[in-house]
Amino acid sequence: MADRYDTGMKTRRAVLGDAHVDRAEATKVDFDAPFQSMITEGAWGTLWSDDAIPHRERSMLTLALLAAMGNFEEIPMHVRACQNTGASPQDVLQAFMHVAVYAGVPKANHAIKLAKQTYAEMGIDL
Repeated sequence: MADRYDTGMKTRRAVLGDAHVDRAEATKVDFDAPFQSMITEGAWGTLWSDDAIPHRERSMLTLALLAAMGNFEEIPMHVRACQNTGASPQDVLQAFMHVAVYAGVPKANHAIKLAKQTYAEMGIDL
């Protein structure tokens, strides 16, 4: 498990950035440490570390799934991660357009609103 955790932490830092991971690690306590280990090993050490799908496409899939399921609170984090994965604002828009067709316009509309706000905060002109 240590190898998967180490691999996951490396991938997590590569995708989300050191500052984000450092903030998350700084707020970790005994209560949520098992959860943090699980997502680092599972999501980051297995799924995101698998090179079957490039990080750019994983970003697009992740954003589409988050929007489709209504998990909007994680969208800004993953929009920011696109700087590290290579997914462009147009890639993100296309992912959300798929959400509109297959999961609902209101979900896509809200996700696009969050993406626009996040890009503005990042100083990226759309």
